[in-house]
Amino acid sequence: MSSRDSAAAGVSSPQSPTLEPATHRADIDLTAVISDPGLTEDTALALLKRSDLPPEVLELLSKKSVAKNRKVRRALVSHSRTPRYVSIALIRYMFTFELMQVALSPVVPPDIKIAAEGALLNRLETIPCGARRSLARRASGRVAAGLLLDADAGVCHAALDNPRLTEAHVTKALLGHVSAALVKAVCAHAKWSVRRDIRMALLRNANTPPSRALEFAEGFSPPLLREVLSSSRLPAAIKARLLKGIAERPRD
Repeated sequence: MSSRDSAAAGVSSPQSPTLEPATHRADIDLTAVISDPGLTEDTALALLKRSDLPPEVLELLSKKSVAKNRKVRRALVSHSRTPRYVSIALIRYMFTFELMQVALSPVVPPDIKIAAEGALLNRLETIPCGARRSLARRASGRVAAGLLLDADAGVCHAALDNPRLTEAHVTKALLGHVSAALVKAVCAHAKWSVRRDIRMALLRNANTPPSRALEFAEGFSPPLLREVLSSSRLPAAIKARLLKGIAERPRD
């Protein structure tokens, strides 16, 4: 069978191997492969598995039509040697849960993770409630912290249960202007309500239920409690009651 007949029959000639198996070779002309009009998604993804790709090659790949493919775009953004300005430009075109995966990936540079989180936080208002609840459960701690401020109680509860949410995230939220629903949810949360720093933040929050404020106050020494209450937004009557409780404590 002639080479022309082989081509017509769809049979690859031994002299013309497909690009995919060659992408791992150190001597391959990367620019030629990427500039080939027939560059496929599979070839691009195979190339992007190489950790030694030069930044200029990654930038060239980002300008090709194959980079519009979701898998290729995500692999480009996740590559440790992709120039930052290239990754930032591509992030703008990524879908919600792709951004979440980029922010959680252990191989993505920290500044790109931060950019992906920022893109997610900036579009929270446009994301449907169900997707926000899923994000609250699964996203990075920074994104979960942003979702603590969500108007939907289910989103807030899901964020509180996110394993990546930290005590610092919760404390920072409570020291700001948050909903009474969130404050009550933290007061009732088995994990967060027992943390010392969070209890101090709750004693400074205007929406903490009086019964919980009285309970939390019992765990602090008089000097520390006075310090906490000096910057508290609790109602004056509640603060007065807490201060009176200090005076009534038995002296050692």
